[in-house]
Amino acid sequence: MSYRTLPVEGTDDPREVASIVRGVMDGKINATGTVTLAASAATTVVTDFRAGGDSVILLSPSTSNAAAAIATTYISARAKQSFTLTHANNAQTDRTFNYAVIG
Repeated sequence: MSYRTLPVEGTDDPREVASIVRGVMDGKINATGTVTLAASAATTVVTDFRAGGDSVILLSPSTSNAAAAIATTYISARAKQSFTLTHANNAQTDRTFNYAVIG
């Protein structure tokens, strides 16, 4: 992980807690990632430890080919630590999306 979290057992350091809470309040919720749709395939499986069966996955295209693919791209399955994107099957290798996992 490239971001700070609090230990599961808690901490006695109020500065550490304040720093992490400030980050959350500033929108740094550590719930984002990047995925490129698989070329010559109709689905792409994304492994992300934050994903779950009830998660909401938000997609944002970051390339022009991803923007063109957004109309035919959707989250077809959610599971513990993964989700599946269903999309058009073509040979493009630059259909890249940013995503956020909520919940």
